[in-house]
Parts: sequence; structure tokens; C-alpha cells
Amino acid sequence: MNLHALRLFHVIAATGSVTRASEMLNISQPAITAQVKKFEKELSLTLLKPQGRGVTLTEAGKSIAMLADKLFAVERQMEQYAHDYAAGTIGHIHIAATYLPAIFLMPTWIAKFKRRYEQVEMNITTTNSSDAFKKLLHAEVDLAIYGGLPEDDSDAIETEHMFQDELWFVVAPGHRFANQSISLIEMMQESFVMREEGSSTRERLFALCRTYSAPAPKITLQFNGLHEAIQAVVAGYGANFVSSLVVRDYVERGELCRVYVEGIHLQNTIAICTRKGEPLSSAAIHFIEMIRQS
Repeated sequence: MNLHALRLFHVIAATGSVTRASEMLNISQPAITAQVKKFEKELSLTLLKPQGRGVTLTEAGKSIAMLADKLFAVERQMEQYAHDYAAGTIGHIHIAATYLPAIFLMPTWIAKFKRRYEQVEMNITTTNSSDAFKKLLHAEVDLAIYGGLPEDDSDAIETEHMFQDELWFVVAPGHRFANQSISLIEMMQESFVMREEGSSTRERLFALCRTYSAPAPKITLQFNGLHEAIQAVVAGYGANFVSSLVVRDYVERGELCRVYVEGIHLQNTIAICTRKGEPLSSAAIHFIEMIRQS
């Protein structure tokens, strides 16, 4: 079907005049008339008939004009969608976030973003750093937001460090190491409550022990959730190695105490990862920019 000819006919039907259609489209009347006649021949239908000095729609012409209204309304909707998507006011962002940013940072970021971009749909998967990177590499998500260190330095991933916090050893207030300064070897004699394998903080603890030739930590209690691990230590069992963002309030309330391990001052990185060389949607770009400003 010749959509250009249909558009010409649609303007004639809307204005009720070949002359007005010619003026609106800046096309000569003979050219419009010739195109419409050719279109009628293509459809094997008569769409226009003479009326006085002008034309009017046939019954078939009225039906085709109604269908054309619907078609060009959909066209306008598509154009509006393309415009809004390019502007980042609509779309869908898939994010994989590790527990630290997912619990302590993402809720504030998302609330702020949604107040401005309400029509953008967001799907957040909370997982460990290993799984977050796998989802990113397999194109299951658009972004990976992690707290810790990347699982590897893949050439396929672009990493932007946003900010840093500290990593702390913490115990319950009644613990013999509470608020004490001890050696790393002494700290490793304690039982640890940690997250599951694949947690970046857990891997940092093992790497720390390898670096300083200290015994590997004894992880005697393991949880798949960050909150559960912290609560076990608050209840009086073992120690935890964790981001200060997670436990700062606990320490300030006196529910947990720091253990100062001599010579150990580690930073925890909060970063955003994307697939290198792959363009992001405008909505995802807006979200990253909002995090930068935050």
C-alpha cells in the first residue's frame, strides 16, 4: 500500500477539499489528484466523488478515512514514544546490586530518580558480587552496582568508582576484643559470621590474610543475607568484617563495637559497572548521573 498516497487522501478527507489539502501540503492540486486516483486504482475502490466544485467521500472513502485516522494516530504514538525514550523519560532499567548498595544506598537513589522519571520502570536484583558480574556479562542487566572489589578485571566491563567507605571488624559490646587494638593473627583466632561465598567482603577478608601471611578466618556461621549476619554478631556470637556503612549506626547505638586491628586500614569501593563499548539507554544514563550528583 502506498502510504504517501494514503496520507494525501487522509488530508483531503480531514479538510474536505483538494484545494485546502494542496495548500497545507504545498503540493499542486493536479499532483494530489493524480496520486489519489492511482491509490484508488491500487485499492480497486472509489474514495472521492465530485460535489459541486469540490469533492466528498464515498462510503468506501469514509471507511478508509476512519482506518487512516487510527493508523496515523498510532504513527503519532510511535513518534512520541521514540521521542520520550530518547529523552529518557520512559524505558526500563535492569540493575544487579550487591547487598551493601542495594540495602543502604539504592532505596534513596531510586526514590529520588522515580520522583523525576516516574514512567521509567526499574528492576533491581540483589545478589552477591560474583553473580552481579555474571548477570552483567550475560546481558541480563544494564548495570551492576557493587560495594567491594570486582571479581575480576574483565576487559568487557567498564567500572566507575563513585566513592569509598571503610571496612571494619566488629563484635558485640561484651566481647573480649570490643574496642581493643589487637594483631591480625589474634583477630583470626575468633569465629566469624559472614555472608555466603561470592561476597566481595568475604573475599577481601581472605585476601587480607593471604597478604599478611595470617591464618585464614574461621567462618563458623554463614548467612545468605547481610542483615542476618549482623544480627548474629549483635546477639553475641563471633565477629564480622563489614562495610562501615552497614554497621556505623549499630556502633553509635552501642549495639556493636569496633576491633582495631593493628596496621589494617582498608577501603571499600562503591562502583557502577557497565558493559564496555555498549551504549546505555537515556534512562540508564540519567540514573547514573543522578548517583554521581548524590
